[in-house]
Amino acid sequence: MIEIKHKRMFEKLEQYNQIKNDLPEVSINSYRQAFELDYTHNSTAIEGNTLTLLETKVVLEEGLSIGGKQLRELYEVINHNKAYQYVKRCITDGHLLNEKIIKDIHAILMETIMTGGIYRHVDVYISGAEHTPPSPSDMYAQIKAFYMDLVEKVFDNPIECAAWTHAEFVKIHPFVDGNGRTSRLIMNYQLMANGLLPISIKKESRLEYFNTIEAYAVKGDLSFFENMIAVLEEEQLDKYLSMSRSKF
Repeated sequence: MIEIKHKRMFEKLEQYNQIKNDLPEVSINSYRQAFELDYTHNSTAIEGNTLTLLETKVVLEEGLSIGGKQLRELYEVINHNKAYQYVKRCITDGHLLNEKIIKDIHAILMETIMTGGIYRHVDVYISGAEHTPPSPSDMYAQIKAFYMDLVEKVFDNPIECAAWTHAEFVKIHPFVDGNGRTSRLIMNYQLMANGLLPISIKKESRLEYFNTIEAYAVKGDLSFFENMIAVLEEEQLDKYLSMSRSKF
């Protein structure tokens, strides 16, 4: 039965599941490659990385350095792509999202930048945000509860699950740096593990994105972020459905 929430999106998901095995392999591989490039570019750009989409492509696909850019920016895009490949492998192997995987994701993101996969022991603040992440002592209790909820919490649908996983994790902000990139990766982990397509939040949409995250952090209202994810998921499904129509 299709969920009442996001009904149109789930109807398109049913259509996609019916035709996905018949889609042209060349088109699928080409689009997935383009998506992964776009995803890495946008997820790092949201956090301030200044590489353009074309520069990101040159770094990832040709292994070239970019003059005038900080080494950290180059490592950010390289590491993000590595972390996404790790996410895909974990899902293919049938692993449910857990603490080890999240720490591994963060460690990959932080390679050559800082030691990753270690929870912070200092206070952190998010500039421009009303929400202040918990102090280390409270953070440890909250992150422990987060991992318990990953196993025990019941969601209405996989969109809500992905939205909550991202929003709750970034609200806790367990790492000194890299929480945003990690949260977007585990959001996509939950989507893909539940049979949906990964999404990319455009850097141009970051104000709306930050506002939806803030609505959850301050008011506990997940609906705005959940709706944002559902819209992006529907756009992804439309891409794949159009590939089917183009065959005829």
